Amino acid sequence: MTDVTAKRFDEMESALGGVFVRARAELGVRAFGMQVINLPPHFDERYGAHAHEGMPPERDFANHGQEEVYVPLRGRATLVAGDGRWELEPGMAVRVGAAQMRNVVTGDEPFQMLAIGGTPGHAYEPLPFSELGAGDDPAGA
Repeated sequence: MTDVTAKRFDEMESALGGVFVRARAELGVRAFGMQVINLPPHFDERYGAHAHEGMPPERDFANHGQEEVYVPLRGRATLVAGDGRWELEPGMAVRVGAAQMRNVVTGDEPFQMLAIGGTPGHAYEPLPFSELGAGDDPAGA
C-alpha cells in the first residue's frame, strides 16, 4: 500500500482565524511538529497586535523549548531574536534554537511560513492545540 497524504493548505483545518493551520495533524505526521502560520499585515506578538484576529494578547510564542525551522512561503517578515534581525522571504530557511526568544513581525503585507520543530533530545509529542478539532485555545483546553 502506498503511504502518501497530499492536501492543499486551504483544505486543512485552521485555528485562530486562519493564523494557525494544523498541517501536521492533517497529514498524519507523528515524528515532528509542522504547522503553516499565516500572519496578517502589521503583526507583532510583543504588543498584542494580533488580538483582533482572535488570538490572546501577549501570548508567549517566543520561547516554548522547541528548535524550529521557518520556511517562508509567501510575503516578507522580520524575525527578531536576541540582538539580531533577519529578513524572511520565500526561497530561504532559518533555524532558531530551542532556548532562543523569538518574534516574527510583519510589515504592510501578509506573511505565510511553514514552521517545523521539535524539542532536542526528546521524542516528539504534539501539543493538544495542534490536534484536529482542538478549537482555538492555544492553552490546550
